[in-house]
Amino acid sequence: MEQTIERIDLESLLARVELRDRLTFEEWKAVEDSASTEELGRLADELRKTFHSDGVVTYVVDRNVNYSNVCVSVCSFCAFYRKPGSAEGYVHNYEEIFAKIEEMIELGGSGVLMQGGLHPDLPLDYYTGLLHELKTRYKIHLHCFSPPEIDHLGKITGLGVEGVLRELRSAGLDSIPGGGGEILVDEIRSKRRTHCNTEEWLNVMDIAHSMGIPTTATMMFGMGETRDQRLMHFERLRDLQERNPGFVSFIPWTLQPDNTPIGKRFPDRISGAEYLRWLAIGRLYLNNISNVQASWLTQGLDVGRQGLHYGANDLGSTMIEENVITPAGANHRATEIMLREAIVAEGFTPVKRRADYVRLDG
Repeated sequence: MEQTIERIDLESLLARVELRDRLTFEEWKAVEDSASTEELGRLADELRKTFHSDGVVTYVVDRNVNYSNVCVSVCSFCAFYRKPGSAEGYVHNYEEIFAKIEEMIELGGSGVLMQGGLHPDLPLDYYTGLLHELKTRYKIHLHCFSPPEIDHLGKITGLGVEGVLRELRSAGLDSIPGGGGEILVDEIRSKRRTHCNTEEWLNVMDIAHSMGIPTTATMMFGMGETRDQRLMHFERLRDLQERNPGFVSFIPWTLQPDNTPIGKRFPDRISGAEYLRWLAIGRLYLNNISNVQASWLTQGLDVGRQGLHYGANDLGSTMIEENVITPAGANHRATEIMLREAIVAEGFTPVKRRADYVRLDG
């Protein structure tokens, strides 16, 4: 009798999920406890169809340019950063970055994803001057600077987040990537030594949305967080999007533990099956964000393709250059042709887009 009641309750919850009702945090815990991955995937796929009834799956050709790897933060999951004063630290000059952009354009790229470490000494005019030159020279989409970088710049310049965003937007910034989101729960963030806390990360995105700057929402999981902490991450993203919309996409990926301090404690990667389950839950929980990207970079193209049936409608970037996740063990590679062929093989129509999810063809 008890199992029957529990099943009825689950069916009721899943029916509400299908209707896009807002479940409470406790109700989502019940769903994750009891729903099968197959059922979650089916519901996520139906929600994808609601948002994207034309059968299109998008992707982007861009380049990840890291202007500097010098960083005052010591995140335990990062194999990219170098401390100030390190012989391996660098800051690219403008000409070096221009060369990278020109190569990207020759390969059919539409924009640049530019991020770096939290440099203690770079002046704001390094950033604004670079954006201005890139926009003037190449007329490309500038998807740049994660919330930790912007929060850091706000503090060291004294301008605050809004002041820095105003300067960056005036110089040519088009949208903001969701890097540094990891898990938006301070209990886990403090253990992983992330630089900005949950409130600071959300504050950057909140202000950006108020200024009309599109952003992406992310989650990196598999670093020892609990089930409830993953769900709380979704809850906080959903709350902000409901109150002040501006997230154009949700992008979940998994910890790559190689060459990182945290990898000694959590050496095992999240399996494809677990990734697909949480991809589907994320799609359903965040039913006020229109796009969801599957991470072939961390899970491989086969799992990325499967993700298109678990709620994802985007396969992300060809990753002409990637210097942050790759050193931590993400060794998967894909060309534009490979992404397009994978999308077609799964029964969808491939369409190239910009970083803000504006379609460029199709």
